[in-house]
Parts: sequence; C-alpha cells; structure tokens
Amino acid sequence: MTTAILFGSFFLLLAIGVPIGIALGSASLIAIAYIPFLNFDLYALGLISGIDSFTLIAVVLFTLAGNVMSRGGISRRLVRVADCVFGRAPGDLGTVTIMACLFFAAISGTGSATVAAIGLAMIPALVERGYERAYAGAMVASAGGLGVMIPPSVVMIVYAVSAGVSVTALFMAGIVPGVVIALTLIAYNILRRRGAQAPETPIAAASLRETLSALNDAKLALIMPLVVLGGIYAGIVTPTESSAVAVVYALIVSCLVYRELPLRDLPGMMLESALLVSAVLVIIGASVAFGRIIALEQIPLKLSDLVLALTQSQTIVLLAAIVLLLIVGTFLETLAAIVILTPVLLPVMIELGVDPVHFGIVMIVALAIGFVTPPLGANLFMAAQVGRIPFDHIARRILPWVVAMVVALLIIAFVPALSLGLPRVFLDYGG
Repeated sequence: MTTAILFGSFFLLLAIGVPIGIALGSASLIAIAYIPFLNFDLYALGLISGIDSFTLIAVVLFTLAGNVMSRGGISRRLVRVADCVFGRAPGDLGTVTIMACLFFAAISGTGSATVAAIGLAMIPALVERGYERAYAGAMVASAGGLGVMIPPSVVMIVYAVSAGVSVTALFMAGIVPGVVIALTLIAYNILRRRGAQAPETPIAAASLRETLSALNDAKLALIMPLVVLGGIYAGIVTPTESSAVAVVYALIVSCLVYRELPLRDLPGMMLESALLVSAVLVIIGASVAFGRIIALEQIPLKLSDLVLALTQSQTIVLLAAIVLLLIVGTFLETLAAIVILTPVLLPVMIELGVDPVHFGIVMIVALAIGFVTPPLGANLFMAAQVGRIPFDHIARRILPWVVAMVVALLIIAFVPALSLGLPRVFLDYGG
C-alpha cells in the first residue's frame, strides 16, 4: 500500500504540472505520513544529506566554469576549432557536441556538470546551425551521461568500494564503453539529420591556413583539459578540486588574456550559476528522501528476488538485471541505487560467471541512462535549464536518444572484451 501511495501521488502530482523536485518531495511526505513508525525527520535528513556532499561542489564549480568559458571567449574559440576540424564531418556540429561531452567527461566526473559546461556553449550554437532547440537539449543531456562513464568518475569509485574491486581497473574498463556510447549517439544524430532533411547553414571547408589560425587562437583553451586532467592523474588534485582549477584557469584566460569578460560581470555570473544549480540540487535532495522510502519498503530487493526466481541463465538474468537497473535508474539517484543494489545483484552475477568489473560498467551505464529518463532525469532537467527549454518539450524528444543508449548498453553487456580488454592488457587483470 505504501508503494502505491508513494508512486501514485508522485505521478498524480506530475500529471497536474507540479515541478519534478516538488513532486518527489511531496510524494515522500505523503508516504511518510502514511507509515505509522516514521516521522518527518526522515525527509529532512534525506534532503540535507542529499545535497551535503563534497562531490556536488564540482557540479557548482563546473557550472560556473562553463558559464565563464561561454562568455569569456573560450567556448567560441573551441567551437571555431571544432568547425574547422569536424565541420564537414557527418553530423556536423552535433558530432562536435557529443565529442566535446566525451572529452569534458574526463574533466568533470559528473553528468550534470558536463551538461552544464557543454550545454551553455553548444546549445545556442546548435540552434544557430539549424537544430531544433529541444532536440539540441536532448542531445546534450544524453551525451552528458558520459560524465559518469568516462574516468575519473565518482560513481565508479562508489561501485568499486561497494563491490570490493580495483578502482584503477574500473576506471580503465570504462574508457572503451564510453567511446561506444558516444559513437552510438553520433550515429543516431547522423541518421536522424539525414532522415529529417533539416535545413542547415552550409559549412565551407576550412583551409589549412584557417585551421592553423583557429588552433593558434584557441591554444590556451585547448590546454585547459590538459591542465585539469594532468592534475588529476598526477595525483595533485582530486576530481572535485579540479573543478576549482577549471574555474581559476577559465577566469585567468577569459579576464586577463582574452579580455572578453569584464570583472564587473563576475558577481552576476556567480549568482546565475548558483540559481541554475540550485534547481538541480532540489531534485537531488528530494530524490534521496524518495529513495530512502523505496529502500525501506525493500522495493529493489523484491524486484531482484523476482528476477532471480525466473531463471538461472546468465544471458536472461543479465537482461533482467539491465531491465531492473533501467527501471530503478528512472526513480532512484544513481549513487543510492549502486549502494542498494550492488550487494544484492553482484553475488548472483559472480555465481553465474559475470566478471564484477564488467558488471560494474554495465550497472553504471544502465543507471546513467536514468539521468535522461523522467521523472528523475537530472541531466534532462539541467539541459532544460541551461538551454531555456520547457521541460515537457525536451522530455518528448529524449526517447530516441534513450533507445540509442540502450542499444549501446546491450552491446557493452554482451561483449565483455569491450570493458575488460584494457585492464587485461595494461593491468594484467585476471578477472
């Protein structure tokens, strides 16, 4: 009965147009009021613990860095380079946007931060190129999921701790699957653009001289990922601390070198970035309280028991686990889902012969698809915010992107060499 009240009230609130964060919180409060042995302190604690996280600082700072890059000339120079190098490639600026998310994922470590940084710069450029705004937002939201698939990734660290596997092996295992996801999204964009025959601004092929000029003009912008990533892999800074490095570097280049960002504009930009992130933090905090009630009702455990009761076939159980993860990722925050489901699903997978590192990648990719599936859809909400797109418009355009990501997920799940190849070659991983 509690489950019916929780989900019934949530969907009812969504149906009458209540914002997602408020709907999550209200449904949680209604469910808590129904359960006799709970009080409203559970909701308050969940809301606070959901946003009281050091790693969430990265979302705030990378959002600010993306804002600085967008207004300070860095993103414009990067777009010019991308046009010169990839402008005539199939998919034109859509390909560039997805590849930008892939590379930025190696800096941010989170999905929302990737969407914020790339979306602020690329959604307006995509619209100018002839892309529909909602379609462009859905593209950035989908590609932003690479933020947790490409190392360094906070989600990978949490899984490694929960599963007792090597963080280094998991990081290396995520590289090829992340590229597979990116290529799948690029392929869908190319097919969709050709099929729709959407009008585009013609792009003239850049000469070698123009390309070299663009590269020279953007050299400081191109060095930025090397500065941030170099600090991480050298052990100088953590991924969260690297977000502060990104902000400082972007400010120095934008304000002192390019001189396109007046210092007087910084307070307003900081306020704008804070307001932008605050809406996402409300969803994250409310989802933690929502997830605690789900865990209290043992919904994930009941679902997993149902899956295991059906069959002992590795293929069928893996498919069933993927379906379970896709469903759970729709409602439950990713880190909470990993902490709850890893102890339940992993022993069964190991018993059936599935490598724990490989299953970790499958689990992370499946849950990352939840970033763009309503009602939680943190990436989708962030893309709607940065792109100034009504949420219902972008939600209607996300389904084909989700299908493309699910296809890539199935390839990753049933070709273990994609995940385990690099760890076995470079780390002598024996799993």
